[in-house]
Amino acid sequence: MSKTNAIRILESHKIKIETISYEVDEDDLSGETVALKTGVNPETVFKTLVCIGDKNGHAVFCIPVTQELNLKKAAQASGNKKIEMIKLKDLLLLTGYVRGGCSPIGMKKLFPTYIDETAQLFDKIFVSAGVRGTQVKINPDDLLNIVSACYADLI
Repeated sequence: MSKTNAIRILESHKIKIETISYEVDEDDLSGETVALKTGVNPETVFKTLVCIGDKNGHAVFCIPVTQELNLKKAAQASGNKKIEMIKLKDLLLLTGYVRGGCSPIGMKKLFPTYIDETAQLFDKIFVSAGVRGTQVKINPDDLLNIVSACYADLI
């Protein structure tokens, strides 16, 4: 596996990580499938969602793949009155990542980032390494620090 931008950033900051790879099915990019293929607890696999708010622009939210983002809570956490998911066609241009391979680490720009507070229940969580088929196992506090995030109730 070639190193992704996200992995290079983590390594340059000497953050201890592991990577785990899985076979990609273009017809099923769901996080639950990623958890099943990697054999890890689905509650520890976090998806990265990009939204746009009415007051503060773009924001990134990391939540367990087993859950859905509560838009009211996301708006409140990010200081917006209203927030919505960005259009899928805008994801690559905005972040540098594609659906199913969007990592909170190494986006084209550092957006305000919020990690669901349930991440604190685990020693390690999984997020995309920035490419479909590879996940990064990382301490949630290390992730929080590397992307200047904060924990929030998002589900």
